[in-house]
Amino acid sequence: MSTTAARDLSRGNPIRVGFAISGAVSAIIGILILVWPGHTAVVVTAVIAAWAIIGGLVYIALGIFAHLGGWSRIGHIILGAFFVIGGILAFTRLGATTAALFLFVGILVGILWIVEGVAALGTLGGARFKVPTLIFALLSIIAGIVLLFSPLYSVVLWLWLGVALLVLGIVQLFRAITWGRGAARGTDA
Repeated sequence: MSTTAARDLSRGNPIRVGFAISGAVSAIIGILILVWPGHTAVVVTAVIAAWAIIGGLVYIALGIFAHLGGWSRIGHIILGAFFVIGGILAFTRLGATTAALFLFVGILVGILWIVEGVAALGTLGGARFKVPTLIFALLSIIAGIVLLFSPLYSVVLWLWLGVALLVLGIVQLFRAITWGRGAARGTDA
């Protein structure tokens, strides 16, 4: 890291600090996913379960203490109870919940890719370059169908996420180091 970059980070240049923190967190999470994919998935599931419990308690508190009408009060309490119960159940069977989460995400991403491909086909008429649009649409639809009918491929997506986070984190760290170097020339990193 150059002395200018180190000085900017130590002085708290907010853009550089933001890039550095974002890049470091991204790279660390990417490494964790790649080194311990199963354990990291369980930790992510546990974080989601904890979020559900905390969110549920907030909804229950809103239902009890906020000045809400009758049905709104009841709805907040019921929603909060579902969140808390779901979070507790997720913690009691963390492995099964992780598997179910992978299955759900795999199916969801499969559907999204199919819809994205169909939407891309819808833009084909107005596309300046039709071949790349057509290739993207067909690949998206095919990948969505494959993932939809074999959602266990979501494990591959998990590993791909690890690679992507690691690479993006490294690039973001590079941006933190080089940010502002081209300012005198009117460019930046």
